[in-house]
Amino acid sequence: MSTTTRNRLESRYGGIDLVGEPHALSAWFVVALRAVMGGMMLFAGLGKFAVVSGEAFDASGFLLHGVDPASPVSGLYAAMAGNAMLLEVINVVVPVTQVLIGVALIAGAFVRLAALGGAIQMSMFFLGGWEGAWLALFDYTLIYAVVFLALAAFGAGRILGLDRYIAQLQVGGQALVERFPKLRYLLS
Repeated sequence: MSTTTRNRLESRYGGIDLVGEPHALSAWFVVALRAVMGGMMLFAGLGKFAVVSGEAFDASGFLLHGVDPASPVSGLYAAMAGNAMLLEVINVVVPVTQVLIGVALIAGAFVRLAALGGAIQMSMFFLGGWEGAWLALFDYTLIYAVVFLALAAFGAGRILGLDRYIAQLQVGGQALVERFPKLRYLLS
């Protein structure tokens, strides 16, 4: 048995009103999108571990050779690759955060935090490949960044995800987000 509730998407910003009514299947597609993006990040991260790929991940190849010279961050990325200690941190942080983002999205736990992390990573990849042309706005890494932000905005963790349950955990007789209201920013 299926129940349908009338929802409205509404926003007013800068004198512009946006109003719409999502289809009843929208919730399923939000869950599917969350799972697909989570799987993409999970397997991207796992593929960077030596146990899986057979060789240790090394970000210096991208930082030195994968960055377009016209990119506004080309000098910064080259400097990062030239700092051995920072490069070692990057070589750990990138795959670990990709795995954590993937697991969080698939489970629907801390989706806003995970989506923000995914959007930041994709934005960093986008800036590295940016050539300055207006067509860069259609680069897949920028599109992924926007999709991550959309998952956060839709509250994708509350739809068939753990965020709904985490937010309602009882702490001192109150729901977690009532006791610690700032957690609403992390739990979608």
